[in-house]
Amino acid sequence: MSATFPGWSERASAFYVGLEADNTKDYWTRNRAVYDTEVLAPMQALLDDLSTEFGEGRIFRPNRDIRFSADKSPYKTSIAATLGQGYIEFSARGIGTGAGCHMLTPDQLTRLRAAVADDETGPRLEAVIGELEASGIDVTSHDRLATAPRGYAKDHPRIDLLRNKDLVARSHWGQETPWLHSPEAAEHVVAVLRAARPLMQWRDENVGASTIEGRR
Repeated sequence: MSATFPGWSERASAFYVGLEADNTKDYWTRNRAVYDTEVLAPMQALLDDLSTEFGEGRIFRPNRDIRFSADKSPYKTSIAATLGQGYIEFSARGIGTGAGCHMLTPDQLTRLRAAVADDETGPRLEAVIGELEASGIDVTSHDRLATAPRGYAKDHPRIDLLRNKDLVARSHWGQETPWLHSPEAAEHVVAVLRAARPLMQWRDENVGASTIEGRR
């Protein structure tokens, strides 16, 4: 599948194991070469390989924003990137990838809930989710209400979906995965992102981009 992606090595995993134990500038400085060659370079290669099919990739910076956080650890313990409308992440715990309705603005969330509640678009979403789950891909929410959102009945037939503030199709493979440290990882990432396309199409048709000024 991949022309240049070499896979993330065991040294890449060890780098993050060490960073979790010693999240300091001293550790980072001493191991920066490992990060550059074993962590960052493979991610960039993977994004380059897949950009033609999935869109432009962007790697998030490794430094944490600690200005308003009680946790003052300076570095993220994973490398993550967006790829078109999807994302990819690597850490000491393995590889994760997925796509969906994530980090929605208030106007997008309003449209998501309206589409979930609708008796035509709501069942279509349920069918998409069912197909994803049948193929072994999880469909989860990072944030959800404890009860029904304002304006919706608690006994709505799709109340579980209405409580979600986002919706993401995702897969994660742990360190025990045989192909984790090989170029074959790209094939599994691609399979998930392709499988998530019906969810992204549903999102594009029913949620769309934000109309809030500055977020278009």
